[in-house]
Amino acid sequence: MSHATFEHPYFGVFILFVLVSIAFPMTLRLQRFISRALAKKDREKLKLSTYECGPTSNKQPNRISTHFFILALLFILFDIEVLFMVPWALNFKLFEHIGLGIFVFVEMISFIAFLLVGFIYAWKKGALSWQSIE
Repeated sequence: MSHATFEHPYFGVFILFVLVSIAFPMTLRLQRFISRALAKKDREKLKLSTYECGPTSNKQPNRISTHFFILALLFILFDIEVLFMVPWALNFKLFEHIGLGIFVFVEMISFIAFLLVGFIYAWKKGALSWQSIE
């Protein structure tokens, strides 16, 4: 075995990965320590006090329907899956030119079929309707 060389094309990526995997958690810990050290602990009284002549505020629970989050996740999921179709459409003629046109077309049809099955499942479960069934 000869001496180690650093000429591998992905060696820089590996070094960046190691540095980020060390620096990111350390940055989070440092930020958490600083924010806890600088934060004022007694702010609840100030938040509930009246401002000038306004009415006395009542502490109310934050009620956001989980249905909103499900709808947002479905939107992001289908949006990202549509983004996978753009490079396929741009490179389809290249695949057709090298003889893989039918294979790539069948793969995209199966991908769209999986999307359709997921969409129908979400529709049947009521995830796309804004009215809550509860």
